[in-house]
Amino acid sequence: MKYARYTPEIVLITGATGDFGKSFAHRFAQNGSKLIIHGRNQDKVDALCAELDAPCHKLVFDITDKQATIDSIKAIPAEFQAVDLLINNAGGALGQDKAQDSELDDWETMIEINDKALVRITSLILPGMTKRKKGHIINIGSTAGNYPYPGGHVYCAAKAFTKQFSLSLRADLAGTNVRVTNIEPGMVETQFSTVRFKGDQAKADAVYANTTPLTAEDVAESVFWAATLPPHFNINRLELMPTTQSFGPFAVERHG
Repeated sequence: MKYARYTPEIVLITGATGDFGKSFAHRFAQNGSKLIIHGRNQDKVDALCAELDAPCHKLVFDITDKQATIDSIKAIPAEFQAVDLLINNAGGALGQDKAQDSELDDWETMIEINDKALVRITSLILPGMTKRKKGHIINIGSTAGNYPYPGGHVYCAAKAFTKQFSLSLRADLAGTNVRVTNIEPGMVETQFSTVRFKGDQAKADAVYANTTPLTAEDVAESVFWAATLPPHFNINRLELMPTTQSFGPFAVERHG
């Protein structure tokens, strides 16, 4: 039996001016949703909203700034307040040195943007969803939250937090009709590695050299699929990898 797809009415996307965020915004705009577009750069937010054939409300603030986050969310106008899809997309990695060679500031920044910012936004949006008994939170996790790798340390831990937070939300939200999904992409060619390696384009390009990674549009299609399933249908976790990526053996230190 064919069933009707669900259309989220109001979609809030954090980190919307990045590669993932832009793809999400365009996909949901095409579907007729109203959008709340977040970014920390006014010009980039303005440019994205100008591209979208959809009603947009702009949120411009640094997502690691707690008070700015609270003030901006509380100031959302009435016609955009009933958010029924929150995509917690803001995040990223900094550095890939071994833990003992890494910078503490990078560690703290990764925790701030991937975890603390995510829970702040969630805590501000979730009560409205539960009151209306309608909503969906999609967190953008990573395969890094499932599998450790050299140089991953805090980023892997941050994305493991995202996964467990998502699953624990599901447990708390039983009976509220609010859905929670953790999308867990593997290798995707975006500006992620350029940011991770602090502008070192040669290092970033090497990550994707001679292989076929996923694209931001691939991830957007997965998010869109999960978000437009009928309201009785929840995707708890969805792990994505390109066919060119798989699992490796355990590392073994050998002597002699």
